[in-house]
Amino acid sequence: EVQLVESGGGLVQPGGSLRLSCAASGFTFSSYAMSWVRQAPGKGPEWVSAINSGGGSTSYADSVKGRFTISRDNAKNTLYLQMNSLKPEDTAVYYCAKGLLRVAGRKYDYWGQGTQVTVSS
Repeated sequence: EVQLVESGGGLVQPGGSLRLSCAASGFTFSSYAMSWVRQAPGKGPEWVSAINSGGGSTSYADSVKGRFTISRDNAKNTLYLQMNSLKPEDTAVYYCAKGLLRVAGRKYDYWGQGTQVTVSS
């Protein structure tokens, strides 16, 4: 059974940092691209970042480029999202999602339960 479990969310002040983690199990983690997707209250899902299966290729939404860093540890079956210089508009539930291929795309077959990130003073 595929499981994706996010952690690391919380309340942070503007300008602060958080590091999200996504623990994966039930599939060969190192064989698939992974992504982070977020959903703010009252809005649709927004793709945030993606990383290929080997970790050597990453991509970011313009809204987070230069502030967020995606990474993965295939030995630990874990995906990360380092978020710096957080803004109130980054407030959302953040989900990790499993891609269908080794290269990152915008189609996913499994999602985690999400972790809440709230940026507020």
